[in-house]
Amino acid sequence: MPKIKNLSNACKVSFSPNGPISEEALERIRALLDGIRPLDVGLDNEAQIARSWNSSSHQPNARRGRNGANQFAPPIKYLHIHECKSFSMGIFCMPPCSVIPLHNHPGMTVLSKLLYGKVHAESYDWIDIADPVDQLQVRPAKLVRDCEMSAPETTILYPNRGGNIHTFRAITPCALFDILSPPYSAEEGRHCSYFRKSLVKEPPVDLPSEIDSSEVVWLEELEDHQPPEGFVVTRGLYKGPVIRR
Repeated sequence: MPKIKNLSNACKVSFSPNGPISEEALERIRALLDGIRPLDVGLDNEAQIARSWNSSSHQPNARRGRNGANQFAPPIKYLHIHECKSFSMGIFCMPPCSVIPLHNHPGMTVLSKLLYGKVHAESYDWIDIADPVDQLQVRPAKLVRDCEMSAPETTILYPNRGGNIHTFRAITPCALFDILSPPYSAEEGRHCSYFRKSLVKEPPVDLPSEIDSSEVVWLEELEDHQPPEGFVVTRGLYKGPVIRR
């Protein structure tokens, strides 16, 4: 059986509409995802191109929009593999210098596998404060990750920890394989919201004493779940084994 079908079958018994059925089940999925390679999902040619990519001969020609997204850069492609009420599977193919802007996964557990290439990852978790604030106002978040990732690498983020709010910037051509459980659903209140770093440095909010202020940023949500200007994702053709419902 193809590895991607084996992974999908395992997801069907490991995830529910409320997310992973157990931590052990989630680790089984992580182990299977660790074994997925570009060839298993029809991306072997793209991976070979990425391995021979040389930044000195490929100068970025995109410019920045108001919210930091690249404009006029080749769009990110999303390869849809499978979606049901319990989970979704898909791959983001990112050209160099492209950015998936700061966004969240409300109430969701997410496994991300870098299939090929290199990205810079930056992620945050909300800081609990005594007096909740309007979600469209600035909120404090703690830095979880700010580093480069090189393939192959798999990460897990949880609804309230692990860097649920994150952004990726492609350093080379790269591909991110995402498994979301449960998937985004507007009907269930799981919207994808986008954020930007606020210019307000120190809003009048008392932070927990154990929080290092040097690791705190203040984030504000963009209105109406709209992405930043210039962020474009197009539907690509998935060329790997088909996953049946």
